[in-house]
Amino acid sequence: MSQNTQKPVLLVTGANGMVGQNILAHPKAAEWQIQAPGSAELDLRDRAAVDDWMRDHRPDAIVHAAGVVGGIHANMAEPVRFLADNTLIGVNVVTAALAAGIPTLINLGSSCIYPKDIGSGLREDCILTGPLEPTNEGYALAKITTMRLCEYAMRENPDLNYKTLIPCNLYGRWDKFDPRHSHLVPAIIHKVHSAKQQGLSEVEIWGDGTARREFMYAGDLADAVLRALADPASLPDTLNIGLGHDHSINDYYAIIAKVIGWDGQFTHDLTRPVGMKQKLLDISAQTDWGWSAPTSLEDGIRATYDFYLQEHSQ
Repeated sequence: MSQNTQKPVLLVTGANGMVGQNILAHPKAAEWQIQAPGSAELDLRDRAAVDDWMRDHRPDAIVHAAGVVGGIHANMAEPVRFLADNTLIGVNVVTAALAAGIPTLINLGSSCIYPKDIGSGLREDCILTGPLEPTNEGYALAKITTMRLCEYAMRENPDLNYKTLIPCNLYGRWDKFDPRHSHLVPAIIHKVHSAKQQGLSEVEIWGDGTARREFMYAGDLADAVLRALADPASLPDTLNIGLGHDHSINDYYAIIAKVIGWDGQFTHDLTRPVGMKQKLLDISAQTDWGWSAPTSLEDGIRATYDFYLQEHSQ
C-alpha cells in the first residue's frame, strides 16, 4: 500500500468521461485515494510521460477508462486516429503499470470487439472468432490489443490481476447530449425534450424501431468496477458486464417519452439505416460472479433526464 495514507491509491484514466465521472461519484470511491490526471497533465499517448508518471506515483490499482471515442461517422472519417491513438494509450498504460510493479489493473473494453454477425449471446470466448464491424474496426482492434496485453501480463506473472470488463452500451449522467456526438439514449432524450419544449405532436424514429439494443446505466458499471477493485482475483480474465436483456428502439422512445411527459405520436422513416438487428451480451459469467445491475431502465432514464435538465437544457 502507498505510503502516507490509510487509503490505497487508485489511478483512474479517462476520469473526465462519462464512465470515469460515474466511478468518481460512486459511494465506494471514497474507500480510495483517487488520482485522476487529465490529458493536459498526462498525455497517455506519450510513452515516456506515462512511464515517468507511474514510476513517480505508483498507485495501488488502476482503472483504465481512457480512450478516443466517437460515433460511427467519426470512426469512419478518422480510422487512423482511432486505431493508433487507442492502441498507444492502452499499450502505454499497461506496460508502464507492469514496469512500476502495479498489481491490479481493471481495463474497460467495449462490446464492439465482438464479431459483427453473432447478434445475441455474445460470450467472452467468441472474441476473435469472426470479422469485426467495419465501421469501428480500428477502435475495436485497439481494445482487443489492450485486452490481450493484460492477459499476456498475467500469463507471464500469475500474481497480477490485470482484468478486462466488457460493458454493454451505456447511458447516464455525464453523457453527451449534443445530437452531433450523442449515442441512442441521450439523443432520444434531447429529441423528445425538444419536441415537448416546441409543442411538437410528432417525433420521427429512424427505421421501423424494432432493432434491439442493450443499454445499461453508467452508474451500474461504476458499481461493478468498484466491486472488481475490491476483489480482483475473483474475476475471470475477461468478463461481460450487462443486463442480459434488451429493448427495442421503439421501447426506448416510449419509456423516455413517459419520463419526460411528452404524449405525442411517433412516426417511422423507413428509408433510414437501422444497423444490426440485435447486439446482446451473454452475462452467464457475470451471474456466476454474483453481480447484477441494480438500476431499472425507467429509474436510469429519470436520473439521466434530471442531469440533462440541470446541465444541458436551456
